[in-house]
Amino acid sequence: MAKKKLSHISIISLIIAAILLVISIFVPWWRMDFFAPQYPEGLDIIVYPYTLAGDIEIVNGLNHYIGMELFSNESFPELAFMPYIVGGFALLTLIVALWRKKSALYGLITLFVIGGAVGIWDMYRWLREFGTNLDPTAPIDLEPFVPPIIGENIIANFVTYSYFSTGAYILLAVFLLMIFPLWKDRKK
Repeated sequence: MAKKKLSHISIISLIIAAILLVISIFVPWWRMDFFAPQYPEGLDIIVYPYTLAGDIEIVNGLNHYIGMELFSNESFPELAFMPYIVGGFALLTLIVALWRKKSALYGLITLFVIGGAVGIWDMYRWLREFGTNLDPTAPIDLEPFVPPIIGENIIANFVTYSYFSTGAYILLAVFLLMIFPLWKDRKK
């Protein structure tokens, strides 16, 4: 029975993971940078788990010309509750650390992976929604498009770069800290 308990090092790993989850709430998770001849310094959209930041008003003004809906915090209801989900994961991680059961850790990791997959799917869904539901009466007629979650895209005379930011890397570190106990406390 004692063999199924997590070691002290594994508990520390999970406590650090919980702390990092809380920190991730306050840093950007994803961003998109836009460059064009008229904006050589670039424009950006920065996504935190609780808000949008960056050059939102300018990008919305430009999106009007291609018939894309305006976006704001209200456009993405997930931003209202995402900090609570992340905080809940942090609390759950602490509970698993204190409980010390390997079976609970497997459940935590499974939930974390499912949450990540749902998050990626949700990002794709919104990018698809905004890129394919263009107003046909817009001044500039573009074929519908889906901006990439990661990578480069060309829209009219804009080159866009989409990529994960600090928060996403913190989430990756959290995942590694969660699976570390599986390796550390494996049967010899």
